[in-house]
Amino acid sequence: MNKKDRSQLLDLSRRSIEYYLEHNQHYNPITTENRFFLEERAVFVTLHKNKNLRGCIGQMNAQMPLYKAVIRMAVATAFEDPRFPSVQEEELEQIEIEISVLSPMKRISDYKKIRMGIDGVWIKKGFRSGVYLPQVAVDTNWDRETFLRSLCSSKAGLPADAYKDANTEIYIFQVEEFSE
Repeated sequence: MNKKDRSQLLDLSRRSIEYYLEHNQHYNPITTENRFFLEERAVFVTLHKNKNLRGCIGQMNAQMPLYKAVIRMAVATAFEDPRFPSVQEEELEQIEIEISVLSPMKRISDYKKIRMGIDGVWIKKGFRSGVYLPQVAVDTNWDRETFLRSLCSSKAGLPADAYKDANTEIYIFQVEEFSE
């Protein structure tokens, strides 16, 4: 993805949030001719306010064209993340948008194959699951075990050592991450 594509997706994300604030419905631009934007891709949109997390929602598997996924995830992050109140218009100037476009998931059998800061991890057991993007490892400076224990207990609601259980599914992925 080139710099222009990244800029357009960030602009689309911001316009989607602004449009939803004003009209209480999703922004629906005219479809794009950009072939990359038409590819089905999984994406996360993260909001930061004054360098602090303000929301983050995404999808693990591609379900729609990238440009539509960016619109949906931007609105979901701004207005549906249960950890935060909905974004208000007066906050918009202070909010920085980050987009992470995910590669396809790859199931692994050995958690020691996870490359910290390179691989995002999605862990699943039964109906419980949790995900950390690769940048979480960089931002927290955690080692692999601390990262996985937090993912299991804090995000997935599983025992902290569930990543060692043969019945736990572990998927890795990479992201192309960019921000305003």
